[in-house]
Amino acid sequence: MTNESDRSSLSGLTEAEAQEFHSLFVKSFVAFTVIAIMAHFLVWSWRPWIPGPKGYAMLDGVTNAVVGLLPFVG
Repeated sequence: MTNESDRSSLSGLTEAEAQEFHSLFVKSFVAFTVIAIMAHFLVWSWRPWIPGPKGYAMLDGVTNAVVGLLPFVG
């Protein structure tokens, strides 16, 4: 067992435990960020957020689809 004096931080972790947690947190954050960037790129490839020269003309059929789905919601 470790002494109470080894656990002097507010979290109650020792220095080694805190470093291990920090390294896991950083790796998880980097992985999440990479996945989020890839997802944003794929969505941008599928349907750009900034309209092209014809504006949002490609969204004309969306209104009909939404009206058709509204009875099934709520």
